Amino acid sequence: MIRAQARRQLSNHSAAITTPIHSDTDPAVVRFLDAVWAERGLSPNTLAAYRADLTALSRWLGERHVPMMQTSHTDLQHFIESRVQAGARPRSTARQLSSFRRFFRYLLREGVIQEDPTAQIAMPKIGRSLPKSLTEEEVEALLAAPAVRDPLGNRDRTMLEVLYATGLRVSELVNLRYAQVNLNQGVIRIVGKGNRERLIPLGDEAVRWLNEFVHGARDEILLDRQTDYLFPTRRGDRMTRQAFWHIIKRYARKAGIAKGLSPHTLRHAFATHLLNNGADLRVVQILLGHSDLSTTQIYTHVASERMKELHSLHHPRG
Repeated sequence: MIRAQARRQLSNHSAAITTPIHSDTDPAVVRFLDAVWAERGLSPNTLAAYRADLTALSRWLGERHVPMMQTSHTDLQHFIESRVQAGARPRSTARQLSSFRRFFRYLLREGVIQEDPTAQIAMPKIGRSLPKSLTEEEVEALLAAPAVRDPLGNRDRTMLEVLYATGLRVSELVNLRYAQVNLNQGVIRIVGKGNRERLIPLGDEAVRWLNEFVHGARDEILLDRQTDYLFPTRRGDRMTRQAFWHIIKRYARKAGIAKGLSPHTLRHAFATHLLNNGADLRVVQILLGHSDLSTTQIYTHVASERMKELHSLHHPRG
């Protein structure tokens, strides 16, 4: 099992590093990618982004006959300015600068260069968009939308209840296995991004729906088939993230929810409603599995915006 997982990780690594790798890629970039791959929890997508950003810089420098090892503060400023003039957005520019910082700090640690050319270059300001959320009334309407007498409807209602009660990522929900749930203690164990484990309380309502589902509708869906996944499809296999997203959209239409939703809408509602009801920000951070508190702080803005809306409804001007 472990060996198979290692082979998959190696395959991902190879795909991220070598596809499509160019023969003119600077050897220092290749060494850097090999070094950061060894760090735990780094995704193939992140590696691909590093490779693309550093390859773009290397080619730009090459056109000006500047070796990568001799990149200066001024070179980087001119590269970023050229990107902005070509229409690059602040978020894209910030990502590239983040890649450059990690690369040149790696070279500095290795003793390859003496100065970090990214020092003193400020990150572009990025306006963070507030995640879309639902009111508590809209959540109740969404939860009530599935026809729970049907086994698949019962499964969908249970999935929505668990999602709203725990703030799981949709990918974590559809990959949830039976062994990760302890209904006696009312908790689920999740291994999230970066292999960080967290225990999340379910709450009485979610426990009630899970108990009913695992002792009834789940068996009706599976019939004689077996699977470790908690929420199987009609075919007895694991549901995909995309399939569950279509389910959410269908029930949102049925519930009369007109606003645009995302796969993480109930996760956002979970966090926002906890904060609205006085939960501590660090507790919400732990429950959501955020490594950085600043990621969780975005929900304080959502909560405050909602409070302003309620205030304006109860205290209209004029």
